[in-house]
Amino acid sequence: MQVTLIALGSGAEETLTAQARAALRAAACILGAPRLLEGLGPEYPARRIAAVRPEDLIALLLAESGPCAVVYSGDIGFYSGARQMLLRLREQGIEARVLPGLSSVQLLAARLGRPWQDWTLCSAHGTDCDPAAAVMEGKSTFFLTGGALGPAALCARLSEAGLGRLPVTVGENLACAGERIVCGTAEELQAESFASLSVLLAEAAPCAPRRAPGWPDAAFVRGAVPMTKQMVRAAVLAQLGAAERGVYWDVGAGTGSVSVELAVQCRRGAVYAVERRSEACALIRANREKFCAWNLRVVEGRAPEALEELPAPEGVFVGGGGGALDAIVAAALQKNARARIVISAIALETVGRAMEVLQRNGLTPQAAQLSVSETKGAGGLHLLQANNPVFLIAGGGND
Repeated sequence: MQVTLIALGSGAEETLTAQARAALRAAACILGAPRLLEGLGPEYPARRIAAVRPEDLIALLLAESGPCAVVYSGDIGFYSGARQMLLRLREQGIEARVLPGLSSVQLLAARLGRPWQDWTLCSAHGTDCDPAAAVMEGKSTFFLTGGALGPAALCARLSEAGLGRLPVTVGENLACAGERIVCGTAEELQAESFASLSVLLAEAAPCAPRRAPGWPDAAFVRGAVPMTKQMVRAAVLAQLGAAERGVYWDVGAGTGSVSVELAVQCRRGAVYAVERRSEACALIRANREKFCAWNLRVVEGRAPEALEELPAPEGVFVGGGGGALDAIVAAALQKNARARIVISAIALETVGRAMEVLQRNGLTPQAAQLSVSETKGAGGLHLLQANNPVFLIAGGGND
């Protein structure tokens, strides 16, 4: 049995390659999604069987003896179901020929007359996607859309993250009947309706420069709200061990200095700054905009109640839990038993309580005390002025 996986591009005849046409004409059986099969012209006389799931396709192929073609939209190597199909075929000892096609990113770039080799490529087709995190690389970002996350929904998420003025382009029904190119801002297009066969291009968003953790305190917008200072902040980030695509909570976020640094460090992840004071939330939003931390979400409310709707975290920093420390830790571990918990404290009583809370929740706590002194000018001399010692109590993750 000979199997060929064929990418049909948009599905329109004019986007098929000569190789694809030849393979379709030679096939005794063509399998694929109903839309693609219906779009093939009468010049391909093979039997057509509608099937999409790899297990169904494998079963049908094993019953055939002649040359078979399995068709896919777009290109085989661009967020295609062909990936799983190739794995299943190899498990059966079947080697398949692969014929590429024109992907939607190529079609849109051609319509716009632009190169696309520097674009960030993301899929929101049948999977969740945070467009605010995706655009934080500072490059034009292409989104393959579908299901609940169409172009309008992605534009709404960009607007919610503070990127409503970001220029975007929607390519609808590319290389098909009813093709349309729509340009505007995310805020303008979030209320529009688009066909299911649509893609979105968001232009480069403002982004913060990459640098080592521990930005100067003076860089942040500050008010009368307490802030985790530079040296302590750098240690907190090191203790959390933040991953680029992780989800993190900053509970009792204050001015948001830890939240902002986490968000910039985890550019493809999400950070939730939980804070009960409205004036502090305003500072967090100001710092989010200043540092282009678009994947930072401000949750105004009191913990642990404000944590109920948050996604499971990889790490949690508790910089101001008040008397709810036990409930905060329990809420995080209930969502992810392997979450890394880092708690800051300045009072000895809080240190002891934090150790007990982590132990009571099945973690092995480790404590460190940070003493930082900084120079201060006094006439022609430089004297050391000590800051209050800060304790960091951590546990979980892999300890």
